[in-house]
Amino acid sequence: MLTAAQVLAENNFGDTRTGGLAGPMGLLLILLLATATILLIRNMNARLRRLPDRFPQPGRAVGPTGSDASVVDPTDGAGAHDSSTHAPNGHQQQRNG
Repeated sequence: MLTAAQVLAENNFGDTRTGGLAGPMGLLLILLLATATILLIRNMNARLRRLPDRFPQPGRAVGPTGSDASVVDPTDGAGAHDSSTHAPNGHQQQRNG
């Protein structure tokens, strides 16, 4: 009959030689993740360098100017509406419900 000490002392972890692939596979996974992280950081830095120093103001129209540029009234003479004053921004938005 087995005593409690013999049951606890028994090595039930199996043969340690069969799990010999876990270390190299873990190393390979860490190296792949590190390589992917480095490539993503380099790509992000390249994209950030291509951005302009300043963006145009949201109220200004950026487009062709001159005599060939036509202006279309979206209200068709029904009155001028400035939708930017009535639209809630980030801290003014509220959830329904």
